[in-house]
Amino acid sequence: MSIGIDKINFYVPKYYVDMAKLAEARQVDPNKFLIGIGQTQMAVSPVSQDIVSMGANAAKDIITEDDKKHIGMVIVATESAIDNAKAAAVQIHNLLDIQPFARCFEMKEACYAATPAIQLAKDYLEKRPNEKVLVIASDTARYGIQSGGEPTQGAGAVAMVISHNPSILELNDDAVAYTEDVYDFWRPTGHKYPLVAGALSKDAYIKSFQESWGEYARREGKSLSDFESLCFHVPFTKMGKKALDSIINDADETTQERLTAGYEDAVYYNRYVGNIYTGSLYLSLISLLENRDLKAGQTIGLFSYGSGSVGEFFSATLVDGFENHLDKEGHKALLNHREEVSVETYEAYFNRFDELEFDHVAEKSEDDKDIFYLESIEEDIRQYHRPE
Repeated sequence: MSIGIDKINFYVPKYYVDMAKLAEARQVDPNKFLIGIGQTQMAVSPVSQDIVSMGANAAKDIITEDDKKHIGMVIVATESAIDNAKAAAVQIHNLLDIQPFARCFEMKEACYAATPAIQLAKDYLEKRPNEKVLVIASDTARYGIQSGGEPTQGAGAVAMVISHNPSILELNDDAVAYTEDVYDFWRPTGHKYPLVAGALSKDAYIKSFQESWGEYARREGKSLSDFESLCFHVPFTKMGKKALDSIINDADETTQERLTAGYEDAVYYNRYVGNIYTGSLYLSLISLLENRDLKAGQTIGLFSYGSGSVGEFFSATLVDGFENHLDKEGHKALLNHREEVSVETYEAYFNRFDELEFDHVAEKSEDDKDIFYLESIEEDIRQYHRPE
C-alpha cells in the first residue's frame, strides 16, 4: 500500500528584512547572521497574515475541487495558536470550502507537530482508500525585538495533501521517535515570547538527532550511504548542518560529499525565509526537491525536531514523475517578488502584530485581492478576506 505526499506547497508573507542590515542595526558583525547562523533574509509578517491565512494561502493553489470532496481530515500543526479552544483547522476548512464531513483539529509539540500529523494521516488513510488528508504547518516565529533569538525569527506555512498513490513521495514504514523532557525552549501559558536556553537547545537538538538516527540505523539495518539526501528541521540553516556534521565522518567520502551538497540545496529556501517552526523541515524538503537533481526511486531521510523535546527520523521514496508536481518557478517568484522593509519598518510591523493593530494602508492590503488575509477582528472574532 502506497501512501505519502501527493501535493506540497508553501506560502510566506510579502515582506522581508535583510539580515546584514538587521545585524548593523543591532551593532553586531553581519557575518554573525550571514555565516554564523547561515541566514540571508527573514520573512516579516504583517498583522494581516496569521497562521490561518498563511495556511489557507499555502493550500489554496494545490487543492482542487475534487480534493475538497475527498479530504476527510484537516490537521494544523502550530506553536503559534491564535485561540486556546478553537482549532485553526476549522477556520481553514471553512476558507477552503472543504466538504463538511471532515475531522479538523490542531496538534502541538513545538516544531515537531507536522510530523506526527503526517504519520497520523498515513495511519488514518490505511483503511480509507478514497479519502485524503490535508496537513498544514503554519507558524510565526517571534522572540522579541533585540532579543537573542531575534535573528532566528520568520513566518510562513507549508501545506501537504497526503493520499494513496502519491505523486511526489511515498512514506516508508520506518519512523523512529525519541522523547526526552528538556527545557531548551518553551513558552508558558500567558507568555508572549518563548523562553530559550540557547546552548542547551543546540545540544538537545543534536542529541535528539543522534539518538533517533542511531536507533533507526540499528532497527532498519541502514547506513548513510542508503540515502540520496537528508533533510532536517531548520530553525536556522547552520543548525541542521551541525547535526549532519556530527555523524558524517561515519560515511565514505562519496556519501559525505553527496549529503553535504544535498544539504545546501535543501536549505536554500530556508536561508531566505528564516524559521517557520513546524513548517521548517517541510520547507527544506521542498527546497531539496526543487533545487537538486533527484531521481525516482531514491530515498530521502528526514529528521524532525520539536523542543521540549521530541525528535523523529523517517524516510520517504521519490515516485515516478515527482518533478511534474512541483512548482519551482512559482516558489522562486514568491520569494523574489517580496518587498524589502527597513529595520524600522520591520519593528513597526512586529509591534503592531503583537497589539493586533491593523494598518491596511501601510501593509498595502489593496494589493492582496488574490490571497487570504486577516481583515479585522470584531468582538474577538477574526474576519478573513477571501481571494477574488
